[in-house]
Amino acid sequence: MAKYTIGRDTLRLGFVIVVLLVTVMGSAFMVVNQVFAYRHDYRGYNKLLTEKDDLQAEWGRLLIEQQTFGATAQVGSRAVTQLRMYSPPASQTVVISTNKNAILQVP
Repeated sequence: MAKYTIGRDTLRLGFVIVVLLVTVMGSAFMVVNQVFAYRHDYRGYNKLLTEKDDLQAEWGRLLIEQQTFGATAQVGSRAVTQLRMYSPPASQTVVISTNKNAILQVP
């Protein structure tokens, strides 16, 4: 019966194949990990873009509200300066009652 011996070249080839297989599997796992991380980060990026758009819309609404309040003060200021309007004193104020449309003088 002949003895079967494994030569050095065969062992070296087997070792190289195992190293290459481990390297390919490690590379595959790293690719999967990178794709997962990219998708996770991209999803977060899209959420931030949506939040940015919502905040910009709210900022626009706040600017319009601020301009509205500023316009009210500006109208009051122009009424006093340009039209010489004023709040009448109590002696010149007339209160109209809803009962029988009676006119009452306020002292």
